[in-house]
Amino acid sequence: MLSDTFGRQFHYLRLSLTEACNFRCQYCLPDGYKGPSDDQFLTPAEIRTLLTGFSQLGTSKVRLTGGEPTLRRDFVDILSLTANTPGIERVAMTTHGGRLAKFAHDWKDAGLDQINVSIDSLDPRQFAAITGQDKLKEILLGLDKSIEAGLDVKVNTVLLNDFTDSRLSRFLDWLKHMPVTLRFIELMQTGENTTFFNQQHYRATPIKEQLLNAGWQPVIRRKDAGPAQEFYHPDYAGKVGLIMPYSKDFCSSCNRLRIAANGNLHLCLFSEKGISVRHWLKEGDVEGLKEHLVSCLGSKHATHYLHDGNTGATKHLAMLGG
Repeated sequence: MLSDTFGRQFHYLRLSLTEACNFRCQYCLPDGYKGPSDDQFLTPAEIRTLLTGFSQLGTSKVRLTGGEPTLRRDFVDILSLTANTPGIERVAMTTHGGRLAKFAHDWKDAGLDQINVSIDSLDPRQFAAITGQDKLKEILLGLDKSIEAGLDVKVNTVLLNDFTDSRLSRFLDWLKHMPVTLRFIELMQTGENTTFFNQQHYRATPIKEQLLNAGWQPVIRRKDAGPAQEFYHPDYAGKVGLIMPYSKDFCSSCNRLRIAANGNLHLCLFSEKGISVRHWLKEGDVEGLKEHLVSCLGSKHATHYLHDGNTGATKHLAMLGG
């Protein structure tokens, strides 16, 4: 089992397949994607070596991220490869949802278990203003298709400073009959969004207080769960999650590592730099990779340093898929 010097064990790998994304979310890529092309990112053969090494070190859950992972033409092949790697018990992906309505059943058949979809507003005009895409209707249809296919569905909403009680009420009303987990995520500072962060950062604490006062109860965490504090209510089909990276002890339950699309290992979303593992991947050297991974875990810090305004090497969240 991969573990660090603080006793944390790492069951969960977030694997970025591409940095590219065709949405222009205000908090991530407001000017659109301008990075390298997909031919500079990991090949399926390199990904096979990577997954084999991680799984042999105890990784049981893999999340495919981007950018937007479905922009890769070989996405389904990589999805199937991931699902068929011995030791990998759960395969998830994060997507903007633009292709869900068409492909949800195909992705389920290829081995996908869970899908996280970014929906920052249920108001079509506000959604378009935030993302640069007028696609809320088809993304909501994609959620229905995902549920129909038997996928575990989560919806991610980034909290911005214009978040109102009426917007919260609209989301909660939606959850009464929608069997998904809606996760409110505090905006995180990155290298390129400092001004936007200072203007828009909104704490999730008031939402947590409202939920508890309204009778919502905490959900017991899975061993491979992410950092969200999740809550359920008997009168609602859906659940609510809160991701609060600026809260006390947020990093104490860290259980995931990240591989960027270029083959760099990131011990934290906000690491000072990535650690290249691509040499071992190109050589197909599973044992060498495993030995290197174990060695690298000794330098993982106890916490990120977001509280100090230190965002590390992360210029924008599309670099590592959050």
